[in-house]
Amino acid sequence: MKHGFIRVAAATPDVKVADPQFNRTEICALIRAGIERKAKLMVFPELSLTAYTCGDLFGQDALLSGARRELKEILKETEGSDLLAFIGMPWERGGKLYNAAVAVQNGRILGVVPKTNLPNYAEFYERRYFEPGNEIPVMVSWEGHRFPMGTNILFACEEMPGLIVAAEICEDAWVPCPPSIRHTAAGATVIVNCSASDETTGKDIYRRSLITGHSASLVCGYVYANAGDGESTQDLVFGGQNL
Repeated sequence: MKHGFIRVAAATPDVKVADPQFNRTEICALIRAGIERKAKLMVFPELSLTAYTCGDLFGQDALLSGARRELKEILKETEGSDLLAFIGMPWERGGKLYNAAVAVQNGRILGVVPKTNLPNYAEFYERRYFEPGNEIPVMVSWEGHRFPMGTNILFACEEMPGLIVAAEICEDAWVPCPPSIRHTAAGATVIVNCSASDETTGKDIYRRSLITGHSASLVCGYVYANAGDGESTQDLVFGGQNL
């Protein structure tokens, strides 16, 4: 931190649908660039490790196990660095699948934040694949490590007492009572959003107004990373508007 500021990044990787290995290489390249440029916080789009537009492939064990396998490689990429990165990916727990943001730093998972509000209207049908996330965190185990999973998680930096980060995912920012309200009420100073918000006429202006409005009313920094090139255009198109 310098004069009370940190460097943050919203990073949109090129992706291939249902190809976690390729997506991981793109994510890791951006992580390396972020570390070189001394970023302390980096946010990736929603489900960027698999791509957002996998459709019914989210029901395939091969895709889910592949995503976790590539997550191990991402953890290795962060070893020795204090960069806090939020990776969008599907996360399975108790036989249910969640749309999640995984917080990673220095080779380990700090927590998993599931999406609370799942859009199931117009061109969106996330309830077909995912379950709404739990607010109260529960401890989960993976690869011999335990960490919390839930919406109500704050990531507080010991070396920078004023830096307290919370996460929400795409639609969470568009509802009347977004999770960021309770996060900032609990002390969060920065909100991150892993998003896959599609493009329609005028939506870029609406999106910028929405996010800047949240930042202003909640008196917090806001880092918004949106999906871009490589996603399937069968139903949606994405412009990679990062804020």
